[in-house]
Amino acid sequence: MEEPDDNIAQDSAAGAGTLTPRMFAWAKNSSLYRLNRRMMSEHELFEALRRKALSKFEDVGEEGARKLAEHGVAFCREHGFLDDRHYAEIKAANGARSGRSRRRIARDLGIKGVARPLIEETLEEVDDLGSAIAFARKRAFGPFRKVELDEKRKLKEFSAFARNGFSSDVARKVLSLSETELEEMEDALPRRL
Repeated sequence: MEEPDDNIAQDSAAGAGTLTPRMFAWAKNSSLYRLNRRMMSEHELFEALRRKALSKFEDVGEEGARKLAEHGVAFCREHGFLDDRHYAEIKAANGARSGRSRRRIARDLGIKGVARPLIEETLEEVDDLGSAIAFARKRAFGPFRKVELDEKRKLKEFSAFARNGFSSDVARKVLSLSETELEEMEDALPRRL
């Protein structure tokens, strides 16, 4: 499916900096097209629309591109297609399930343009210990280890936890778990959908 591309020449010929109704319709359609392909934050959608408007409409200028992007974002927000709170909750839950730390999730959401207070509120629900166990399972660390533990392996595992934003306390706790302790902890952790 391609983005709508009707009568660009007419719009460009309308004059430098002149925004036509067709351009605003393009902004709405392009917003819907992008959100249909993948979930985006308001900031991501705004920037994508702004960049595309600059390349698509030669004479629109930076200010015109911003107005078109704002129009597309406002349309999607008004109709409930765009919600940063919902976006942050989904990204945080998916990140935690896949073994990302609270720090890494916060950094990723910040890069996507989600507001800091909203990130902090969303991360209250994320359990770093549960995420660390998921990370250990994925990488075959700690209680999931299939090889003998030597100093080199221990350092490698601890370093991987640190690089992924887990605190040293959480890393030590997960790496020192036995299989029975792990089963007890997993039973106590909240279930995620």
